[in-house]
Amino acid sequence: MAVKIRLQRHGKKNFAFFHIVVADTRAPRDGRYIEQIGSYNPNTNPATIVLNSERALAWLNVGAEPTLTASRILSYEGVLLKKHLQGGVAKGALTQEQADAKFNAWKAQKDAKVAAKKDGLTKEAAAKVKAAAEAEAKVNQERAEALAKKKAEAEEAARAEAEAAAAEAAAEVAENVEA
Repeated sequence: MAVKIRLQRHGKKNFAFFHIVVADTRAPRDGRYIEQIGSYNPNTNPATIVLNSERALAWLNVGAEPTLTASRILSYEGVLLKKHLQGGVAKGALTQEQADAKFNAWKAQKDAKVAAKKDGLTKEAAAKVKAAAEAEAKVNQERAEALAKKKAEAEEAARAEAEAAAAEAAAEVAENVEA
């Protein structure tokens, strides 16, 4: 029986998430599986991967073949590196301590890279919010200046109209006095 590590689709249309499963190659994509070893959600940024790496490594060691996407996920999580390092230990090229040190160094570097990406995303979001607030403040100030200008023009027009009415009234009074 040929066994594959592959993805099983779940979720609704245009918003899928996946279970990482070990299944017989003859089983349908979303059908029967032997064991579920994790999940993958590409809808988040960065993508959320939950994986039981010990079980994945055990299945790889007994001959399970990962699909292309599953292989990339396993590589991202370091399962394939761990398998490679264990092969070196089995051949005598490395000791177990050296292999563990290499894996831990790689994992620390990977975690730092992911943390940097998350920090960058939060800083970018904060910068967008700040820029939007500044743009809104600028628009509000322009509106306030336009209203103040309009109000000043209206007061000036009212004052001119009042002066014109006063001048007209004075002219009428002067006509009445002469008459």
